[in-house]
Amino acid sequence: MQRRMSGCFAAIALAVLAMALPARAEVVADRDYVAIVPAQVTDNPAKTEVLEFFSYGCPHCADFDPLVSKWGKALPSDVVFKRVPISFGRPQWASLARLYYALEASGELTKLDAAVFRALHQENKRLFDDKSIIAWVSAQGVDEAKFTAAYNSFGVLSQAKRADQMAHAYKIKGVPALAVDGKYLVSGKDLKGYGDLLALTEQVIDKARSEKPKK
Repeated sequence: MQRRMSGCFAAIALAVLAMALPARAEVVADRDYVAIVPAQVTDNPAKTEVLEFFSYGCPHCADFDPLVSKWGKALPSDVVFKRVPISFGRPQWASLARLYYALEASGELTKLDAAVFRALHQENKRLFDDKSIIAWVSAQGVDEAKFTAAYNSFGVLSQAKRADQMAHAYKIKGVPALAVDGKYLVSGKDLKGYGDLLALTEQVIDKARSEKPKK
């Protein structure tokens, strides 16, 4: 009886210890993330910023988009999710970056964001130059003159250029890529899918949050 009671108490102790331990292991540098050196300034230091570097032209980004879009909308209020369309110096991807910012500027991004991925990767539309992009957007019921003005505007051109500058500063080698608070590039090497990538990103977000000055 004494041995059974001892075993029972040991089991209870182990259960209590398990509840006291963190649910997830600490993230490890160069395995789960790479430090961004120098760290980049974010738009709002009071928030934890998550950037998704992507391109409409990337098939992996197309697969990732439904998951990351839903995930980004469910993040806590102190976390800001932003997308950065980049080109890696490819003229076709540069046009697609301008497409993203022009849709945003003209108020059509919510309506056509997923449709761009679908047009490129399921419908095999070749939206790689100004003429084909403007014609496709117009065919979606968007005012052609309004969109064309946004697409060719100084603001959109500047945003697309700035996006590529950010990709260089963040040392982005491929897309999709997630960066946290200007400090960490998520880089899990043994991930089995995009769900794992997002779960790991949440851990890196927790790390960045814990490092912010206490109010």
